[in-house]
Amino acid sequence: MAMEAMGMSMQMPWTASDIGFAIVMWSVMMIGMMAGSAAPVLLLVARGRAAHSSGTPVLYVVLFAAGYLAVWVGFSVAAALVQWALHETALLSPMMAASSPKLGGAILIAAGAYQLTPLKGACLTHCRTPLGFLMGHWRDGLAGAFRMGFHHGLFCLGCCWALMCVLFVVGVMNLVWVAALSAFVLLEKVGPAGLWVARLTGVAMIAVGIRLLAG
Repeated sequence: MAMEAMGMSMQMPWTASDIGFAIVMWSVMMIGMMAGSAAPVLLLVARGRAAHSSGTPVLYVVLFAAGYLAVWVGFSVAAALVQWALHETALLSPMMAASSPKLGGAILIAAGAYQLTPLKGACLTHCRTPLGFLMGHWRDGLAGAFRMGFHHGLFCLGCCWALMCVLFVVGVMNLVWVAALSAFVLLEKVGPAGLWVARLTGVAMIAVGIRLLAG
């Protein structure tokens, strides 16, 4: 209903404006979901910049955040295009969840399997140790701030993109699941056993996916 209130058709083929609305929706949602887990690194950037210059390093932090968010806006464009493709092939329900249990199961199995990969572990390690990232990738200057934020955003994307795809199973606009995934991302990144949480969740997602595929 929220999508239709913005003028987007949930039954007819999408227009260019519908795709634009979807990109904006995904961008706002991703920024909201990732803001909490990005706060620690932004605070460290502010402190690090303050140690190298006088005054409040507001612009430096803003550009770091802009680089970080640019990555998630790029992901939002890709997610909106996937949503469009699923809509056009009638694979999304009116609640914007996978209408086929087999498709939902396949998404969960793929996302769960990624949770167990070394790439996921490496990206999560970078996200869990922002001080180490900053010490190894610090760049001076405003352009350097943007590049550093973009670089950190890539690690964050590598950590979380599969979890965001779960929204295609539970419903893109399901606010309960949006909040739950946001809390889970935060737990992964700042919790005392984030890596084990990611792995156990991956196993659980695979199990639920297999059950969906089995009917």
